[in-house]
Amino acid sequence: MHPDIHLRLMEIRDAELRERADHWRATRDSRPTMSWRVGWTLVELGLRLVHRAPANIQRI
Repeated sequence: MHPDIHLRLMEIRDAELRERADHWRATRDSRPTMSWRVGWTLVELGLRLVHRAPANIQRI
């Protein structure tokens, strides 16, 4: 892929992400707080379980 095309695609993606972030910040107060916290707690727990080594593998 030509470097100019790659740069343009990254600029477009950057604009999309900034737009989503602005929308998220604008609607932050309308979201239910408790379910948001529970959701992120479950995500963090899942990531910890995924990165934990299986119990039957011996470490050297």
